[in-house]
Amino acid sequence: MPWIRNDSVRSRVSRFRPLPVSFYRRPAETVARDLLGRYLVRELDGERLVLRLVETEAYLGASDRASHAWGGRRTARNESLYLAGGYAYVYMIYGMHFCLNAVTGEADVGSAVLLRAGEPVEGEERMRENRRWARVPKPGDLAGGPGKLCQALTIGRELDGVPLGQPPLYITKGEPVADTEIVASPRIGVDYAEEAALWPLRFSVRGHLHVSRPRPVTTVTPNS
Repeated sequence: MPWIRNDSVRSRVSRFRPLPVSFYRRPAETVARDLLGRYLVRELDGERLVLRLVETEAYLGASDRASHAWGGRRTARNESLYLAGGYAYVYMIYGMHFCLNAVTGEADVGSAVLLRAGEPVEGEERMRENRRWARVPKPGDLAGGPGKLCQALTIGRELDGVPLGQPPLYITKGEPVADTEIVASPRIGVDYAEEAALWPLRFSVRGHLHVSRPRPVTTVTPNS
């Protein structure tokens, strides 16, 4: 029946429609929740690599001791963090791993969402090659952590500051997650951030095997 085929095509196209800039021009914690289930797409050498986002962390800007913008800190390396929402902020940690963030809010706010983990949807074989992963991957092996995610999609500083609404790197409608399936917990690796270390700004899909370790245990639903 042609109408079934057409509906299926429309649904697929819709899932890969880039999110509008207005999606990002909101508070980081709101965007972080709403990014769960969305598709992160990397176009590389004519191939499309796709991850469904299952874990994020919000960083609130100047008021957040865990943020690179804490106290209004601004350098050449974090300049893209101060763009208006809808751009990529890519930085390196430990001198070896890249991390990808979606900048949020208005220009000069300095807030962003760290993309922590994703589930492979398309291009898994290429992701395995990028990760130099010889074994059959278990859930989380390819993109279950911010460094793994960037390595799987070949994301480095050359993509710092690119818009997230067009190739080679963009985020699409995907398959949004219901509020009741969202888990909120403290962020990872920010013990130095005093009281901000306890803020429940790590968001993940409840029970999803591609979420990075340690797995969160605290459940917080929106508007609670």
